[in-house]
Amino acid sequence: MGAPPVKPFASSADLTEKQQSLEVLADGVYALTAEGDPNVGAVEGEDFVVCFEALATPAAAREWLARLREHTDKPVRYLVLSHYHAVRVLGASAFDADVIVAHDQTRALIAERGAEDWASEYGRMPRLFKDPDSIPGLTWPTATFNDRFTIHLGGDRGTLELLYCGRGHTEGDIVAWLPRHKILFAGDLVESQAALYTGDAFHRDWAAGTLDRVAALGAEALVGGRGAVARGRDAVDAAIAQTRGFLTVMIERVGAVQARGGTLKEAFQEVHAELEPRYGRWPIFEHCLPFDVARLWDELSGTERPRVWTAERDRAVWAELQD
Repeated sequence: MGAPPVKPFASSADLTEKQQSLEVLADGVYALTAEGDPNVGAVEGEDFVVCFEALATPAAAREWLARLREHTDKPVRYLVLSHYHAVRVLGASAFDADVIVAHDQTRALIAERGAEDWASEYGRMPRLFKDPDSIPGLTWPTATFNDRFTIHLGGDRGTLELLYCGRGHTEGDIVAWLPRHKILFAGDLVESQAALYTGDAFHRDWAAGTLDRVAALGAEALVGGRGAVARGRDAVDAAIAQTRGFLTVMIERVGAVQARGGTLKEAFQEVHAELEPRYGRWPIFEHCLPFDVARLWDELSGTERPRVWTAERDRAVWAELQD
């Protein structure tokens, strides 16, 4: 018998375009989902628009804006970035936003590792980088905050609350909360029927206090980082529970392997065996898991902050764990 086939690196072989769906969640509240590709959204104010997430390139972002313009021609005043990853931020220039908002720590992460992350994510997910030459450079927020940033939407539209719920997917994730409609744009802190990427995560914080604070908002519709919109309280609770369950399994299995003196490769194999029956059919599961386990191994070994992912480190970890 020959050796098992080598798995293509990350999502490099995923070249099939995904079907996008624009959903109107309430009057002036929009979400664009795409079969497991990164989700984006928008909220209308009285005379302006707030966009949530920027996609990987200006060319990709312009396609989303063209869909949005079928519903509103109001100018984009605010572009909200939930965190620093390249596929979420590098399309920002297409929005021509007056203000680009992110967490204080997101700005620090862009300065510290934004260029490396750009190269890493382009290698992992080339299909998402439509016309990469359209990217003018790193995206820099023009307004940052620590705990809360309130956008008054005008008229009777209420407010959009940008909130920091704690360390999770990265050090600087924020959510966008519409109290009037009980709609939450959760970024990659919650995934609905999609696997988690945790290569820059703080797993224990995320699985405990951070998700507790997200759940306490009481959302009745939730747009996660990937996957379908969760509609209704039961679906929202299920998405949060799914996210917490993924993290909990990882923490328990990796911790057990470390406790008995096992190896990183053994930890990956045990986590994969336990998670694959439930999550393996979902987007980017095989892509993410080697990077997830490598970061968690570091975290449980005492490395407080995630190591920088470079294109070279990506390939080394993949070869060690997934090949």
